[in-house]
Amino acid sequence: METANYDKRTRNENILNCLYRKPNAVFRLICFPWAGGGSAHFAKWGQTINDSLEVHAVRLAGRETRLHEPFASDIYQIADEIVSALLPIIQDKAFAFFGHSLGSYIAFLTALRLKEKHKMEPLHLFVSSAYAPHSKSRPQVPEINKLSEEQIRYFLKNFGGTPKHLIDDKDFLNQCIPILKADVIVLKNFVFDTPSEALLSRDITCFIGSEDTVTDIEGWEDITSGKTDVHTLPGDHFYLFEPNNEKFIKNYITRCLELSSLDCF
Repeated sequence: METANYDKRTRNENILNCLYRKPNAVFRLICFPWAGGGSAHFAKWGQTINDSLEVHAVRLAGRETRLHEPFASDIYQIADEIVSALLPIIQDKAFAFFGHSLGSYIAFLTALRLKEKHKMEPLHLFVSSAYAPHSKSRPQVPEINKLSEEQIRYFLKNFGGTPKHLIDDKDFLNQCIPILKADVIVLKNFVFDTPSEALLSRDITCFIGSEDTVTDIEGWEDITSGKTDVHTLPGDHFYLFEPNNEKFIKNYITRCLELSSLDCF
């Protein structure tokens, strides 16, 4: 029995990467990566974000410590797996979700699964660089197996947030392509109908880069009966890599959660 509990704990720690433990934190912030992304970028937020927040970054199958696990192709399967890993750490503290691009959809569906199955909701849902899930403006995702290497480079740069000098590195490109392909398949298979009623009850904040091609983020207001706010920051689809923007987001999330927590009493 102890071995089974240890294995489960180890598996949960593989799914949720927390580099900076904060036992006295008031909130837990769960961050969800973009297509082709890993957990490292958001896990590092834990070092510089306010001490009232402990950051856990989601690590998807097929990368980092989960390198030998098969990629998932179904976003609902991904959400269910994350819910199982989250349950032990969200019982005792208020929590919120932040997702960027593909991560916004995984965060949203994880929140939905938590509400449907466990009557729990994040205190706040922060989405970034993402069309509303039911938006008619969402572009058609191409058949990635039919893309040329040059087109894959374009996707890595614009949708994977990968710096150009790494994209030009053949070895790095060979490592990235399978991960990006898997995530693009997840995105391609994700279809969501316009909800007939609000699915969540907490506030949603949408962040977007001023030069991003993503539109219809206002459609997220159909998802919740809470408030929906939109913040435009300078930059493209990966505006959050700009240090000033990242600092703004961290401070905004902290203020939001502190205010939301007060509203709960």
